[in-house]
Amino acid sequence: MKLLAGKPGWTTKADVVVIGSGVAGLTTALNVRAAGLSVLLVTKALLDEGSTKWAQGGIAAALGPGDSPDQHESDTLIAGAGLCDLAAVKILVTEGPEAVRKLIARGAVFDRSDSGEISLTREGGHHRNRILHAGGDATGAEVSRALLEAIKGDDGIEVIEQALAIDALQDANGQVCGVTLHVIGQGSRDGVGQALAKAVVVATGGLGQVYSQTTNPSVSTGDGVALALRAGAQVADVEFIQFHPTVLWRDTAEGGQQPLISEAVRGEGAFLLNHKGERFMVKKHELADLAPRDIVAKEIFTQMRTWNIPHVWLDATGIADFEGRFPTIYASCKANGIDPTKQLIPVAPASHYASGGVLVDLNGRTSIKGLYVCGESACTGAHGANRLASNSLLEGLVFGARIASDIAANLPEQVLPVEDQNEGFLLNPAIKLTLQLTMSEGAGVMRSEESLQATLTTLDQLGTQLSSEPRIEAWEASNLYLLAEAIVRGALARTESRGSHWRTDFPLTDPAWEKRVVQKYDQKGRWSTTLSEVKK
Repeated sequence: MKLLAGKPGWTTKADVVVIGSGVAGLTTALNVRAAGLSVLLVTKALLDEGSTKWAQGGIAAALGPGDSPDQHESDTLIAGAGLCDLAAVKILVTEGPEAVRKLIARGAVFDRSDSGEISLTREGGHHRNRILHAGGDATGAEVSRALLEAIKGDDGIEVIEQALAIDALQDANGQVCGVTLHVIGQGSRDGVGQALAKAVVVATGGLGQVYSQTTNPSVSTGDGVALALRAGAQVADVEFIQFHPTVLWRDTAEGGQQPLISEAVRGEGAFLLNHKGERFMVKKHELADLAPRDIVAKEIFTQMRTWNIPHVWLDATGIADFEGRFPTIYASCKANGIDPTKQLIPVAPASHYASGGVLVDLNGRTSIKGLYVCGESACTGAHGANRLASNSLLEGLVFGARIASDIAANLPEQVLPVEDQNEGFLLNPAIKLTLQLTMSEGAGVMRSEESLQATLTTLDQLGTQLSSEPRIEAWEASNLYLLAEAIVRGALARTESRGSHWRTDFPLTDPAWEKRVVQKYDQKGRWSTTLSEVKK
């Protein structure tokens, strides 16, 4: 199964194609280059417009006094609610500190205390202060800046901006040997083309735009995960969509990217209140307002549903120098008519992060030869059922380096693609809004058999609205449709509540479900689902 697109009008080659310019893609590209291989870096928008630059809180790493990888591991496993792959977590927390040091060596500048030490804060689920931050609440922007400076200084990395990766190119044995691209607007090549390579790395970030309310930028339509699915790769645990509990609520019908109120605000002392002025998290978890994200998001949603209110409140008025510590958040609040130093901030959950994704091994390999996946697009098993705060940037740094090492050691010979004789599939872009609203309503923070079946029925109807006009909006809508199907089918299969998957008809966590839900999509558009054991 492939997307309907025109025949490639141009061809380019590199040893490795990396799709995505966030922390995962940039780290992989730089490490591949360090091994002496050529890289084509493809990004959907401009180089600095991915999700990484929106990361406010920071990077988690055991660098502080009294902290250790073992303690970081423990917090990660608790947040992951029984579904973490222990080997993946150990790699993340033990290789993490050195990965951060390398990032600093590449020029990333993190905030420091008056004594000159790197300043560390705490976020939900962490029992230690281990979150590095930059510019107060602009960590992602600084990480992105440092990596991009390194990329721009390397003439062995060719960059194509404003290019959507459409589908993988494969040889007669199914080995991935490149991708088809559509270059938008002022990109360096016009229209549809093909990039041949010995290995392809998908690092396209999240799929937040499958929901009507999300912290993800507009480019986060899950293109890389959909590409991998159509190539025959397996996906796992895609039902675990993390909803960030504190997103600035706005009394409008506008969708798209919503302003995030970082967990670090609660780490600095802010707390949640319901409409009665009660601190409702205090009795719900030992960490109260700093409980893991899924717990906080569920409790906020419960408060909203119980009392029929559109949001709860975040009280940050006790934080000294809020504007200096959180300049980005302060500006977002002020732009929406709120002074967080004097007023309560209205907040509600919104789609934030996909803990599942394309199933990969500890070196980022998928089930398809030649195809690697890194970052939010991947399911390494490190996050389990619920990613621990600020482990995402760390994952990109750690596994991006591992993928590069594996490619350098095992790079195959270039093979040539065979032409896919299928006509191609494409949906009408007009389905996008209905799809997003349907997913938020039936497959959001709270799910049930009834809501998920209703969502699947609507998706089936939307799947009949075809288009014969290949363009960006249609490709994105088709990708979102494929991912929505995977999420709903995974959520239906998992008849329990765990991590960021909460079934109101199965409210308890079932030990029998300490398994991964693995899905595959075949060339005829049929889904298959299997269960696999979690490696502990």
